[in-house]
Amino acid sequence: MSELDGLKSTNKLLQDMYLQVKDFIDLKELAESENDENTLKDVEAGSRKLEKSLSAFETKTKLSGEHDKNNAIMSVHAGAGGTESCDWAQMLVRMYSRWAEDKGFEIEVVDSLDGDEAGIKSITMIIKGEYAYGFLQSEIGVHRLVRISPFDSNKRRHTSFSSVDVIPEVEDNIDIIIEDKDIRIDTYRASGAGGQHINKTDSAVRITHLPTGIIVQSQNDRSQIKNRATAMKLLKAKLYELQQEKQRASYEKHYNEKGAIEWGSQIRSYVFMPYQLVKDHRTGCETSQVSAVMDGEIDIFINAYLSWKLENRK
Repeated sequence: MSELDGLKSTNKLLQDMYLQVKDFIDLKELAESENDENTLKDVEAGSRKLEKSLSAFETKTKLSGEHDKNNAIMSVHAGAGGTESCDWAQMLVRMYSRWAEDKGFEIEVVDSLDGDEAGIKSITMIIKGEYAYGFLQSEIGVHRLVRISPFDSNKRRHTSFSSVDVIPEVEDNIDIIIEDKDIRIDTYRASGAGGQHINKTDSAVRITHLPTGIIVQSQNDRSQIKNRATAMKLLKAKLYELQQEKQRASYEKHYNEKGAIEWGSQIRSYVFMPYQLVKDHRTGCETSQVSAVMDGEIDIFINAYLSWKLENRK
């Protein structure tokens, strides 16, 4: 029934867009015959909005993976570069947050570690919305930044790296069994902002899966019980992803695709100086609109990646 509802919704969207195209054509012809400039401007503005909707619809047609419709669990880690990379990691988080807000998605931060001087060392967040994982799988890898450092009094150019990993949030009823003997649960005091309570009680939870060495943690909630439930959800998602990758005999590929967080392993470069350019090294897609990209306009790279991925499957 859920699949049927989805198909009905897709069909209705397609029919609505078809009617809009027809209406715009009729309205344009009428406005031209009457030399109505205001109506022509309205048609042009509506057409641009419709074009954006059509582009989003086309992107969704490229998402056919088993978990593409799921929420996304995204982790961002600062790499080589110290304070510079921590600041860069925070800039990436802002970029993805802006993108998610524009899509009407919800963001839940489950764990974060601040940088020593600025920015963040690492963060894990759940981005909730239809096809969140399908869209954001394009972001898995190392992201490189080149700019004049605001932390360098000599105004020298610096290169920084941060890595992004994305896995789908999976349903609680998936076939993943986690036995008590296979996990170690540690509690500790949460760090960072959060009021008096969050820093005075051992509300944060870290779970280590002993057979695989996978570690997950959650400290966003004041309740240790809720943090434990969130951490178990993260662990289940990571174990499921591991199981799926092993079944496809490509577990190493997922992580090799990210590579080491350093030179020669980046999937995308963001150059602020001496020129402005954002380029994806897998697809060749690039734009000089750096400010727009950092404000969350990354659909151009998502679309290019999904087309590239489909092409490489053939």
